[in-house]
Amino acid sequence: MSASKTMKKIGSLLCAGLVMLLPATVFADYKLNMTPSVTAVGQDIYNLHMIILWIVTIVGILVFGVIIYSLINHRKSKGVTPATFHESATVEFVWTVIPFIILVIIAVPATKTLLAIEDTSKSDITIKATGWQWKWEYEYLDSGVRFFSNLDKASNEARQVKSGKDPRKVENYLLDVDNPIVVPVNKKVRILTTSNDVIHAWWVPELAVKRDAIPGFINESWFKAEKTGTYRGQCAELCGKDHGFMPIVVNVVSDSEYSDWLAKQKKAAADADAGAGKTWSKADLMARGKEVYEKNCQACHMANGEGGGPFPALKGSKVATTGPVAAHIDLVLKGKGMMPPFGTQLNAVDTAAVVTFERNAFGNNTGDVVQPSQVSK
Repeated sequence: MSASKTMKKIGSLLCAGLVMLLPATVFADYKLNMTPSVTAVGQDIYNLHMIILWIVTIVGILVFGVIIYSLINHRKSKGVTPATFHESATVEFVWTVIPFIILVIIAVPATKTLLAIEDTSKSDITIKATGWQWKWEYEYLDSGVRFFSNLDKASNEARQVKSGKDPRKVENYLLDVDNPIVVPVNKKVRILTTSNDVIHAWWVPELAVKRDAIPGFINESWFKAEKTGTYRGQCAELCGKDHGFMPIVVNVVSDSEYSDWLAKQKKAAADADAGAGKTWSKADLMARGKEVYEKNCQACHMANGEGGGPFPALKGSKVATTGPVAAHIDLVLKGKGMMPPFGTQLNAVDTAAVVTFERNAFGNNTGDVVQPSQVSK
């Protein structure tokens, strides 16, 4: 057997062995191409990708084919004499015109697709998406609905150090939220992206949308989902410690479901305003405060309130949780150092609840009960 045939056989055996070692799940999750899109623009992007892929593939085969043919059939050992000409007007013309034609073929659909991507006019719904460390704030500018979207509770618990929970058993681990965006199917949705602190990026592959969220700037993008369903994305800019924990979830629903969802959101906002004027029991404040703490504070101060790294402990803290109540409220509202101000993120009820919780959890037991009326923004 020749050396080349031996090497080919060894290579085949090695490849076969590696394939047998790989688990079946690798092939189940492996994708050979771009993520399928449910928008017309996304399909245009895919088509453009395929056109360019085939062009560069054919060009690569032809160029390397000529090189390999020349290396085999025009080598010195075969007695081939090199050509003596230096310039050829014909060759110069051919390798100038052909690339020009190829670029024109690519430029026409590319220009059309780029113009479509940037055309945010005639939108049916406008949503402002503001990136925070590490969550998203959404404001429906046409209807006045506003809410924050955090990493879901199951993922947030499983990601904690020594949580004892297996992330592999959490459905959609790190890709689910407590409050997803809801939009109607076949409606043009305009997304305004900005940031309150550092650079983030709003990215949902199946909707063919990716835009940077930059402090002090507003970027525009849009999508029109042609199919109902749930579409997941992530922040695509390295924005800090919890960059990997601020997913994006978009629920595309029917028109009637969207109307029902809007009505519920408006009712929830009205209930929150009404709740700010009543007196709450300590038990209710503790229960609600625990939820607020898990969504907003636990990532830095830990589930047991002992903090970690640059983040101080809340357990037994004379500066925050066991000191004067007014100073504690002020710290939550205005922030300090690496702690962001929560005055624009939490309403009066949630602020009172989380302060009450922190002052009576982790062994603090101050007995203080903070009412929404004590919260002055």
